[in-house]
Amino acid sequence: MQFTTFAFAALSVASVLAQEQKVHVVRVGAMNGSLAYYPNNLVAAVGDMVQFQFAPANHTVTQSTFDKPCSPFAQNSNITGVFSGYMPVSASSTMAPTYTIKINSTAPMWLYCSQGKHCQNGMTMVINENTKANASRSLAAYQTAAKGQATNVTPNTTPTNGTSGTTTNTGDASTTSPAGTTTQTGNSASSVAVPAMAGLLAMGFALLV
Repeated sequence: MQFTTFAFAALSVASVLAQEQKVHVVRVGAMNGSLAYYPNNLVAAVGDMVQFQFAPANHTVTQSTFDKPCSPFAQNSNITGVFSGYMPVSASSTMAPTYTIKINSTAPMWLYCSQGKHCQNGMTMVINENTKANASRSLAAYQTAAKGQATNVTPNTTPTNGTSGTTTNTGDASTTSPAGTTTQTGNSASSVAVPAMAGLLAMGFALLV
């Protein structure tokens, strides 16, 4: 009876692990110095992870509201928002810093780089743009508004609402395994499902019955 109960518990755990988690990879900048996120318009479901992989030289991922681009979310809301901190990377570095966040809502998330005039120069992006709900609140409109901002503001806080790490830096291609294996090649990003070894766990524990 004890072994049977243990086996059922193991099957329950295996069932949870079997759920696939999607990890979206976004490249922050590029070796050629371009000021952009790749991709800059991403769709992610609740529970998905988004991992930002930083290219040279020094960028941030900072959240703002749509109406106040280039300004930290906390300045215009009672919510802290996402902030990676500055991520300096040398051109010769073999490792690149990463910053990973979990998507907790399908509401649009507006992001910018708070370095210099990067935000005004187009280094902005959105996760879960929703022009069906409001056609005027698009990435293009956000970028246009960003160009007109007098200042680009960095949050006066430590990194928030994410997890920092590192990954192998091979120019504009990188490979990492935050919760499985995610591969990005060139300036594009991929989203992959990460299945767990649930079947093997269930099989191993079932032998104990």
